[in-house]
Amino acid sequence: MTNVVIPNQKNLDRKIQAIRQDGPQLLHILSDFDQTLIKAFVNGKIVQSLTVTLRDHSLLTPDYNEKARALAGLYYPIETDPATPLLEKKQAMHEWWTKIYALMIDSGLTRQHLAKVIELTKARLRAGTSDFFKTLNQHDIPLVIMSATGIGAEAIGMFLEKNGVLLPNVHIIGNNFIWDNDGKAIGVRDPIIHSLNKDETAIQNFPVYKEVKNRKNVLLLGDFIDDLGMVQGFDYDNLISVGFLNDNKEKQLPSYRENFDVIITNDGPMNYINKLLGDMLQYHHEK
Repeated sequence: MTNVVIPNQKNLDRKIQAIRQDGPQLLHILSDFDQTLIKAFVNGKIVQSLTVTLRDHSLLTPDYNEKARALAGLYYPIETDPATPLLEKKQAMHEWWTKIYALMIDSGLTRQHLAKVIELTKARLRAGTSDFFKTLNQHDIPLVIMSATGIGAEAIGMFLEKNGVLLPNVHIIGNNFIWDNDGKAIGVRDPIIHSLNKDETAIQNFPVYKEVKNRKNVLLLGDFIDDLGMVQGFDYDNLISVGFLNDNKEKQLPSYRENFDVIITNDGPMNYINKLLGDMLQYHHEK
């Protein structure tokens, strides 16, 4: 597969063999959402996040767009500046998420707005993702989606339901609004998950931990090196990490090779991941 890079095939094979022998009952999946399960580009254009879809379709009060753009203009350069220290970046991202949530609430966000965003979004699952979800469900393997998406875990659930993959084994760790009886947002639950604190968002703090704590083999999917932080603090035996390098391949491939067991380049499909999953489950198919 031309869009698959495997830095150390021997090491990967060793991990696959170990996971295969342990069986599906000791495996769980830990995945990012945006630009990981979702394609980064559709028809050659970058897919806007659900939060940007909310903004750019003017679904809230007339002044929301201008204020939201101003916040992005202030904080996005900090998020992407390699010279800014990580602690300073994390503080800035917490400020950004806190302010954008306060702005959404002040601008009248409702559950109906989330549903409208899902109706309008151009986001698409990667080819083969539905098969991936269904195979995991068939083998009772938990899929934990950890996302910092701005309009929260509930919107991700709506998107997955729309695409027929909100299955019983799927668990979403993300930001959650507090709604009043009329479905209007009145607050956000702690902790706030942003783009740079997944390493601090310990899975132990969420109900799904009871389901995965003894499943010490992990397949991790993400599109940033920071996504490796999703497994921080989890006592795993074997970890296979997959990085989706959707753009800037020449510049970023060396660092991805140092950090991931498998790299999917050029916004590629889930075909190799499905093959990898099949390899990990093969022993139990043959028994």
